[in-house]
This record gives sequence, structure tokens and C-alpha cells, in this order.
Amino acid sequence: MLTLEDQHLIVVGGSSGIGLATARAALAAGATVTAIARDPAGLAAAAAATPGLHTAVADVLDPGALRDAFAAAGPVDHVYNAAGGVTLGSILDEGIDAPLLALQTRLLGSVHVVRASHPTLRPGGSIVLTGGVSTDRPVAGAWGPNVSTAAAEQLARVLAVELAPIRVNAVAPGWTDTPLWDRVLGDQRDAVVGDAVAKHLTGQIVAADDVAAAVLLLLANPGITGEVLHVDAGARLT
Repeated sequence: MLTLEDQHLIVVGGSSGIGLATARAALAAGATVTAIARDPAGLAAAAAATPGLHTAVADVLDPGALRDAFAAAGPVDHVYNAAGGVTLGSILDEGIDAPLLALQTRLLGSVHVVRASHPTLRPGGSIVLTGGVSTDRPVAGAWGPNVSTAAAEQLARVLAVELAPIRVNAVAPGWTDTPLWDRVLGDQRDAVVGDAVAKHLTGQIVAADDVAAAVLLLLANPGITGEVLHVDAGARLT
């Protein structure tokens, strides 16, 4: 049984979805958990629904605020960066700011998280980043997010070497049942997600709790570093 007893986990992007599921799983495993996110109202709602959850407001693209949040949270054993987003649009579209934001949030955001957390990490600490199935199965019309997941996974490998003995890994979710897809797809959510899930080897959508369990494995197992753990219901094999 995985345990994080007497350990401190900071989840960046921890107010909803996979981040909040991971925070709750870590609390159940005995950890002290601090969730960092940019939306004060979302954090307040998460804290109200999750007894024992500590919170701090910071945006991953604001390195100063992120450093302050980590410093205030005190020594930390593990960090999970769940912050990310999906922006749809062809690479031939004239606008570039929206897809670049998705790339910056996941890649530059991860760099900022690592820099902010490193001074506070205890010996034996670990970091988990978030990639995704789009690294292996890119989707047309989502070049920013597709590139961002691949970048996060490669960053985990690079940092496992550069930051050793701190362990660095990545989790790569597939289509996961989170509020993200409601925001991105709107009325098309059921049709788009249903079509994707029909191709899964398991025939089911991934639950946020499934991804959270994988994150806890990466945090708790001292023998794993530089790895990408896929939680995609076999989607990358179809």
C-alpha cells in the first residue's frame, strides 16, 4: 500500500481535475498537501470540499508569485505540476497567442515550478510533471497542446539527469473525465470524447482518480526516475 505519511506534497494546478484528485489521494495516504492554483475562488471551493487541504494562490507563469508560495509553504518532499490547458486551432490560423499559451503554461510553467520548488525540496524529494497521450497520438487542430505534452515528458527525462538525486518523472494521461473538456468542447464534449473512448482498449474513459494513483506511485517509489507513466486506457496503441 502506498503511503506518504509525514510527507509534504505541493500540487500546482490543484484546485480541480487531476490535480485535485491527486491532492485528495495524497491526503488519504497520510501526506500534508498544499494546492497552488491561480483562481482564488476555485481554490476556496476545493478547500471547502477537501478537509485538511492547504492552499496558496499563484500562477505558473508568474515566477515571483510561485517562489513566494513555495517559500511560504515551507519544506516539501514532493511536487506535482498538474497545471496545463488545451487550446484548439490549426497551425495555419493567423493567431498564435492562444496555442502558445498552452505551450508556455505546460513547459515554461514546469520550469518555473522546478525553480521555485528546488530550494524547498528535502533530501529524497521528487517532482512529477504532466505530459499526455497527444505526445504519441497527436490530434489535428491542437498543435500547441500536442507539442506541450511532448515537451513536458522530455523535460522530466532531462531534469532526472540534471537534478539527481532528486527524482523527476512524468505522468501521461489520456482522455480523462475532468471539467477541462466541458470548457474546451462545450456542447460537442459527449460526441468528441465518446468517439475517442470508443477506440480505447479498455472501452472506458480514464478517471481523474486513475491518474492520481499513478502520480502517487511515482512520488512514493524511490526506484523510479526519468520515466513517463502512461494512464490512457491503451489509447496510444490504437
